[in-house]
Amino acid sequence: MAQDGAPSERQGLIKRLWTLFWTPNARWPLGVIVVGAGLAGAIAWGAFNWTLEISNTEAFCISCHEMRDNPYKELQSTIHFKNRSGVRATCPDCHVPHPYIYKLQRKIQASNELFHKLMGTVDTPEKFEAKRLEMARNVWKVMGSSDSRECRNCHQEHSMDFSKQTPKAAKEMKEGFAKGMTCIDCHKGIAHKLPKDPLDDDDDDKGGDKAAPAKADAPAPAPKN
Repeated sequence: MAQDGAPSERQGLIKRLWTLFWTPNARWPLGVIVVGAGLAGAIAWGAFNWTLEISNTEAFCISCHEMRDNPYKELQSTIHFKNRSGVRATCPDCHVPHPYIYKLQRKIQASNELFHKLMGTVDTPEKFEAKRLEMARNVWKVMGSSDSRECRNCHQEHSMDFSKQTPKAAKEMKEGFAKGMTCIDCHKGIAHKLPKDPLDDDDDDKGGDKAAPAKADAPAPAPKN
């Protein structure tokens, strides 16, 4: 008899829970509140990710005239913009991480850039040039700390054909890999004009932040696997 009553008890519990779920509490049933909250959350999450992707396009980046008239113009004359294979790196490819958590972190940090946009910190070529070294060092520091993660979205050591590089480039690449160097250590001038370091009295490289642009046929290095 006890076993025969067990299904009835379970059905009674399910019925009570279902009734509780849809019984109005104050003005709205609990079920309506839960379903409504779920739908609102899904819409908000979709809108957030849509906005994130819109802000992660080159068109969005260069809509700011500081970008359009300065670094974007410089990029257009480099191998990353136009080359024989037609493969092009856009602003987000180099400056926005692909992994979601790091992408969110970068977007939060970009709020500081919005502040400087409103303040007009680099809204003229003269202001931009005066801040170029400081901004470049900030980017180099970030890229160095991530082991040039964004470079390695495209460039991998195991995919490089050193026989198709110039002998000098191949030699320097191999030495860099052997020393555990990261891409930005050598390729500071690959996509934008190098800033002038006021501590440099001549054109010789004295071991500071100044670095010669990498050759077009020398891909950026990647860490050894």
